[in-house]
Amino acid sequence: MNTNVYKEMVDVMKNRRGPFAGADIPEFYKMVEVLFTPEEAEVNNAMSKNPEPAAEIAKKLNKEETEVKTILERMADKGLCAVHKFENTQYYLGLPFMPGIFEYQFMPGKTTDRDKQIARLVYAYKRAYETKTSPARRTFPFTRVITVNKKIQAGNQIHTYDQMATYIDKYDSIAVATCFCRHAAKLRGEDTHGMPMDVCMSFGPGAEFIIERLGGKRLSKEDAMKVLDISEEAGLIHMSRNTSEDIDFVCNCDRWHCEEVKAILQLPKPALFFNSGFQPVFNPDLCTACEECILRCPPEALTMGDDNVPTVNLDRCFGCAACATGCPSDAIHMEIKPGFPVPPKDKKELSSSIKASLG
Repeated sequence: MNTNVYKEMVDVMKNRRGPFAGADIPEFYKMVEVLFTPEEAEVNNAMSKNPEPAAEIAKKLNKEETEVKTILERMADKGLCAVHKFENTQYYLGLPFMPGIFEYQFMPGKTTDRDKQIARLVYAYKRAYETKTSPARRTFPFTRVITVNKKIQAGNQIHTYDQMATYIDKYDSIAVATCFCRHAAKLRGEDTHGMPMDVCMSFGPGAEFIIERLGGKRLSKEDAMKVLDISEEAGLIHMSRNTSEDIDFVCNCDRWHCEEVKAILQLPKPALFFNSGFQPVFNPDLCTACEECILRCPPEALTMGDDNVPTVNLDRCFGCAACATGCPSDAIHMEIKPGFPVPPKDKKELSSSIKASLG
């Protein structure tokens, strides 16, 4: 097998885009040579971003379908490609590093020496990539926060897309897996701050893939709500794609390890690119100035005011309600931010909005 397949993979992964796309740097080769065998790299390079049956991929490689399908199945089990079944036929598609391959490496929650090695290699590649490339220009939010519905103040209009129950009710297939960000950090020996691990949720066909291939656990709707309760109690942020109808995942993120949250917190006004459309309201009669909300606030948007009631910096506040869910005196509720825009309807509309914002 010609190991030039790893060199070819640089352009393949560039074309799949996403954060940390292909880069011709030493850390790239060290990482992909552990993730992919040469045979798997060759198949990866022949795969499209659109679903294809094994026969089509084999044809491009001029190989027997049975040989290529064996490799594809192994890759799917390793989280190196995605596979979905339509009308009794398996369709395979190539994945970007993010979102995709990197997350799938750590969702199973395994702790072997190889998993620890991959965690170190992926981290080294991400950091090297950041030093070699300019940060992506953010002009329109790709992700959004979904606030805690039960903490929204009475009298506020609550849209269906503001409610986690909307998405849980919509899908019959719901999966939960290990939080890939925190698990990768744990494999590297970092502090995960006692945050819950098995809270990464997927819906629909993606959930079936994670259950069948990556060791995800199938959830009932009741159990899915319990996962949300656990996340809220810990002060995690409900985060998903910035669309209103076709959400297929919900991450429950912390401020220390989530790549998206960390990147947004580097911006001058993080709330412009990561927000629920809600903001906290403090009841001075109930507030005891315990400062628990300040400690829990992921973007550190709260400070204690002169009257011993917290004040909020709305340029930083995500509207996640971590402050409200942790308030021991129930002194905080969420209200709608005036003029906050409706999220794009679906992936296509989101893509159009991002392109339009880039001019």
